[in-house]
Amino acid sequence: PSAPALASGEALSGEALKSFIAGKRIYLAVPLGGEIPLNYRKSGRVDGSGEAAGLGRYMTPKDSGRWWVSGNRVCQKWQEWYDGRTFCFTVTKLSENRIRWLRDDGKSGIARVR
Repeated sequence: PSAPALASGEALSGEALKSFIAGKRIYLAVPLGGEIPLNYRKSGRVDGSGEAAGLGRYMTPKDSGRWWVSGNRVCQKWQEWYDGRTFCFTVTKLSENRIRWLRDDGKSGIARVR
């Protein structure tokens, strides 16, 4: 069964979430301007770079880690970013190339998908 459709988008979970994210590049908007591209590889690896957004002075500019789907959330664990802590997100598909994400600590945002 597919995830329930919401008035403002479609909540994704399980295999639908995994197939929507796997092999995609997600562009997260950052408060200081610009975007951080995250590459969600089908192998379960995730790579990110904050160089274009000028984040090098605040954090390691590039990092990699792993990602997986747990129920209705996509989880990721970076090697250095966020001190290597695991964070999980719920994802609402707004269109074929836009999502809304809500992290388990309450932070949220909109991202482009390619």
